Amino acid sequence: MNTIFSVLMAQALLGAFDNLWHHELGARLPQRASARKELALHAAREAIYGLLFIGLAWFEWRGLWALLPAGLLSTELFITCADFLEEDRTRTLPPLERLLHTVLTVSFGVLVGLLAPVFLRWSASASAVVFVDHGLWSWCFTVGGIAVSIWSVRNTRAVNRWRAQEKEESGRRALPRESRAPSAVNAPAVLVTGGTGFVGAALVRNLLADGQRVIVLTRDVRQARRLFQDRVWAVDRLEDIPSETRIRSIVHLAGAPVLGMPWTAARRRVLIESRTRTMERLLDLMRRLDEAPRALVSASAVGYYGLPQGQPTLNEAAPPEPQRFQSALCVAAEHEAQRAEALGVRVVRVRMGIVLGHGGGAFPGLDVAARLGLGARIGDGQQPVPWVHVDDAVALMRFALAHEHLHGPVNAVAPEVVAQAQFARGMAAAHGRKVRLRMPAWMFQRALGEMSELLTQGQRVAPIVALRAGFRFAYPSLSAALRHLADGSRVAER
Repeated sequence: MNTIFSVLMAQALLGAFDNLWHHELGARLPQRASARKELALHAAREAIYGLLFIGLAWFEWRGLWALLPAGLLSTELFITCADFLEEDRTRTLPPLERLLHTVLTVSFGVLVGLLAPVFLRWSASASAVVFVDHGLWSWCFTVGGIAVSIWSVRNTRAVNRWRAQEKEESGRRALPRESRAPSAVNAPAVLVTGGTGFVGAALVRNLLADGQRVIVLTRDVRQARRLFQDRVWAVDRLEDIPSETRIRSIVHLAGAPVLGMPWTAARRRVLIESRTRTMERLLDLMRRLDEAPRALVSASAVGYYGLPQGQPTLNEAAPPEPQRFQSALCVAAEHEAQRAEALGVRVVRVRMGIVLGHGGGAFPGLDVAARLGLGARIGDGQQPVPWVHVDDAVALMRFALAHEHLHGPVNAVAPEVVAQAQFARGMAAAHGRKVRLRMPAWMFQRALGEMSELLTQGQRVAPIVALRAGFRFAYPSLSAALRHLADGSRVAER
């Protein structure tokens, strides 16, 4: 069995890398409604591997019982084939993922070839489930089986959440046509970059529900069409948009995730260029359009303010700290967006805090940790956490598009300022848990370097411009926001 366990371990490690690197960090499948079928297949396959890992680690399945592990392997083969078809239909796979799938397929074939004689030998015996102990192998695969089973449950929850949301949206689309504003083909459009991301997808769905015509700039046209069910015009090159196209406004949300990969010199270039180069192409588009857009809403972040000493309350007039990368990144992005003003375009620079919502961002991971009783205070827990509910973030962008007097920086944060310890307690309390863990700040600093400032520091930011302009937050307090999100989780579970 040592050879079988070695091949199975290689299969497990390759599969884990594929899951984390491509599904989580790359495609961000749990945050995409369009990926719910692929996630369902992944959840089923992970459940099968959880059973196989533990079943082969501790038992011999003799006689008719041998049909059980053999049937699980056969089912896994059909699920994998269906997964390949679903992936090819809904998204474009990067070369490394395709290569890895080929290696996994070969590895699976080797595994089946090694297990087939074992199953035949077991089937020739009297029917029984016999306990065995393979030493360290048994314990390794027990841990692996538990881990992959937890991942299966997590993906199942994501699928249920997206299905519940799809059912809700289907109900809205079923309303009589006269109750909805139809989207004419020649009507002015809203162009959204980053429209398949967490906040972007929420904005696009909101615009579509309002009968707006939407153009989405995306790296994966098929995925965008799948996500919005062909209700948007998806393009992967701005050059494909004719000059006569009527684009009333642009919302620029594109950009590589700031939290995740270490901030190496190469990664910093990626973060900056993913924002500025897209903006450069948007400027080229604005110049050649027959009619320039009226407004540009460009996403920035409260990291613009850096980490001012003494933690004063920051309004939109507060200066940046360019010597810190999070501030320099926002300054570069905003500077590029401001160039549109020379074209007569009204520019609103929305500086977002942590956006809370089920569709992605930081909330899903924090929610799972809180649900499992793993919420933690980081450092002394006194660092402020600027946050905003995703519905308010979308509403504020719509507000900025609609109000022609609004321009310049706008802080997209909730009025209530909370400390990290209070934030963690609120997350835990939403699930009837308490915060018992303490995470020293130095652990994050050693592991993440300057990126740790996003977790161990913070900005005390106030939405002064938005409030003075008349914007009203639907979720001004953390308790109201978390209560709404917790209710959404329970609906999805049902």
